[in-house]
Amino acid sequence: MENKPIKEITVSGIRPTGKVHLGNYLGAIKNFVTMQDEFETCYYFIADYHSLTTHNNADLLPVNVRRSLATYLACGLDPEKAIVYLQSDLPQIPELYLLLNMFAHKGELEKCTTFKEKIRTPGQTVNAGLLTYPVLMAADIIIHKATKVPVGKDQQQHLEMTRTFANRFNHLTNSDFFPEPQGFSYGNSLIKILSLDGKGGKMSKSDENENNAIYLTDSDKEITKKIKKAKTDTGPTEKNSPLTPGIEALFGIMDCVSNPEIVADYKEQYANCTIKYGYLKLQLAEDLVKYIAPIRETIFEIENNQEYLKSVVEKGGEKARESATKTVDGVRKLLGINYF
Repeated sequence: MENKPIKEITVSGIRPTGKVHLGNYLGAIKNFVTMQDEFETCYYFIADYHSLTTHNNADLLPVNVRRSLATYLACGLDPEKAIVYLQSDLPQIPELYLLLNMFAHKGELEKCTTFKEKIRTPGQTVNAGLLTYPVLMAADIIIHKATKVPVGKDQQQHLEMTRTFANRFNHLTNSDFFPEPQGFSYGNSLIKILSLDGKGGKMSKSDENENNAIYLTDSDKEITKKIKKAKTDTGPTEKNSPLTPGIEALFGIMDCVSNPEIVADYKEQYANCTIKYGYLKLQLAEDLVKYIAPIRETIFEIENNQEYLKSVVEKGGEKARESATKTVDGVRKLLGINYF
């Protein structure tokens, strides 16, 4: 008996601000692919407006958008199952963003953790878009009246603010127009792929040193080189020692791409203080190359087919605008923006 899809709406997006790395894929996009088969309606978008808060290179943006879109599709998102579109193709989003700004408070936006981190970044221009980033994110989500949002730990605060704005709108308009979106992830814990710098932080697109991340478009040689250069330690000196950040990063990747029996063997070697990091890295590099190569080749193939990419976002945009129009019409009515 075929399982019926869950009758809920999910929404998520990625910023086209750089190459997609292994952590993005394993922690987010892979879940999106699973969700399109389990939920009745899934919206996935390229957040090009969001990228302008920190990246405003007009020559690079089209390249990054096409690469991000091709990556979505190469990783398994199916335009026949999910609605894939560009954020900038929905004029209803900036309209809802404007209206929601009337319900957002300056103080709560300034307390947002990611905003505080950005303004401490040397050389970072603090624009209004950075301050109101959570409002635009809220518009992205509630424009389709989403009930489930797959988010990582770093986006939990933004999702909480989305619920705040939705509930505040409902209260001030004496309605239940917007549902309260909930965070969602598969399993009991979110996958967190660590940086290869050995410091314990997560793999990041914004890291200036590209050797600290494995990208889905890396060549076989680049993958092997990065794994060989990954920071480790001098090796455990006592049995059953806790994993240091560098070794935790390598085992974390190995857990996702290698044969479980091989992983168990290397972990036993670590516990017994007999592990040789050189062999571990060679094994991981070999397994990682096999894992990423098919995805990389598909990304490049799809990226070169611009007619196909255009057709995907045109079809997805049409469906997304239909949903967005209904929402904005309802918001305008509740706010009294219907004069005749």
